[in-house]
Amino acid sequence: MHFSVAIVIAYLTGMLTAFILAKLFVFKKSRQSTRRSLWIFSLVNLIAVAQTWCISLILVHALPYLGITQFVPEIAHGVGVIVPVFTSYMGHKRWSFQV
Repeated sequence: MHFSVAIVIAYLTGMLTAFILAKLFVFKKSRQSTRRSLWIFSLVNLIAVAQTWCISLILVHALPYLGITQFVPEIAHGVGVIVPVFTSYMGHKRWSFQV
């Protein structure tokens, strides 16, 4: 499987899991319907997957120039996944679940 396709598939699987867990454990006091929350959650995550994809692809090419030659795809994807954690949380708190 191509690296960038694997990133998207992994992200979509994680997104569904994240919605269920966030709804049950993090944003229990949501002020809107589950349907609306899921729709906005998807939009916030679409932005996050774009961040993940861009950062991962930039790093997979940049890391060798920085002298890092082992585990380049894994490091690139790991950093790509970590970065949108913060922007996604704020988006979900403010828009997806309106807490």
